[in-house]
Amino acid sequence: SHVSRPSLSRVVLPVSVEEYQVGQLYSVAEASKNETGGGEGIEVLKNEPYEKEGEKGQYTHKIYHLKSKVPGYVKMIAPEGALVFHEKAWNNEYMKDDFMIKIETWHKPDMGTIENVHDLDEQTWRTVEVVPIDIANKDEVAPGDYKPEEDPALFHSAKTDRGPLGPEWKNELKTDCPYMCAYKLVTVKFRWWGLQTKVENFIHRQEKRIFTNFHRQLFCWIDKWVGLTMEDIRRMEEETQKELEEMRQKGDVRGTSATDE
Repeated sequence: SHVSRPSLSRVVLPVSVEEYQVGQLYSVAEASKNETGGGEGIEVLKNEPYEKEGEKGQYTHKIYHLKSKVPGYVKMIAPEGALVFHEKAWNNEYMKDDFMIKIETWHKPDMGTIENVHDLDEQTWRTVEVVPIDIANKDEVAPGDYKPEEDPALFHSAKTDRGPLGPEWKNELKTDCPYMCAYKLVTVKFRWWGLQTKVENFIHRQEKRIFTNFHRQLFCWIDKWVGLTMEDIRRMEEETQKELEEMRQKGDVRGTSATDE
């Protein structure tokens, strides 16, 4: 079976791994509100902490209701319902038959300098395309996605005194400023003869776009989430879940629609 070239995004952030856990959950809850409505979007079935062999994490099971979110040439051939695929994120793994998007993530307190952080075998590692993402570089953002209030190059955090992030921000961090890297390995399998490469490339591009926009938001929202506890976040997630259900039942379609390419 054909598996496309994996891509590894490295996103460096001026936050600690501990801060990121809260910031990530906050931002997911916030961002999902902007993506939901009109019977599309994200339905959260489960979101709970788990512990396995001393490793703590988050188990989520979401369903993506996708119609306007995919490019025309996929929609054309996808039977009704085929684009409602279950994302079982048990360590972030999404699967449906011959269509698989797998995202494996490590968060490390470094500047993205670890080579093969997922310990892939040498043969696989050689095929990986490494994609560095600079959250402060506006050129990496699609013009339609750009919002000045979500631009780390313009944003200054009142609570943490971090930002704005200039072009050389990684070399200019204050000594007391924490940092980390999110290493996100994306593997895509789409077995549909004649469309394989096109769809797989499209998905890699979309994932990069999502990682870029999401982490820019996360940093620019820091004053809203820094200092929140996990209890605060859980409460917020429950409220968001109720809101999403209401929005899905009566709202208009909104959020990121796939750019046709």
